[in-house]
Amino acid sequence: MNKIVLDSSALLAILHEEPGAEVFTRRLDLLENATMSAVNVAEAYGKLVGQGIALEEAWEAVIAPIPEIVDFDSEQAKIAGWLLPQTRLRGLSLGDRACLALGLALKAPIYTADRAWKELILDVAIHVIR
Repeated sequence: MNKIVLDSSALLAILHEEPGAEVFTRRLDLLENATMSAVNVAEAYGKLVGQGIALEEAWEAVIAPIPEIVDFDSEQAKIAGWLLPQTRLRGLSLGDRACLALGLALKAPIYTADRAWKELILDVAIHVIR
């Protein structure tokens, strides 16, 4: 199987065993091939720390299920900037666009729990898990 890209919302759904997490428990190969932008890892980590989880425990929880974390580079920055006009009305953040940019750069399907992404028309598959 090829790589998939996880948004921070999908990772948080997995970590908190929220609706949508079953997508990954039914298909373990998805997580085995998962990658995330360092931007989205920072988002998920920040959420856990903000919930009062100890720094090291939060970091370990975030990185444990992800085999590969990809640095946000100039190619992704260019793509994320290009996406701004297309995503502004849906309220997508820089982190959201960083995730989309990684998926587009890798030509890899993206998994998110963010329903606002359903209507995006991009040259990459977007799977909304709930």
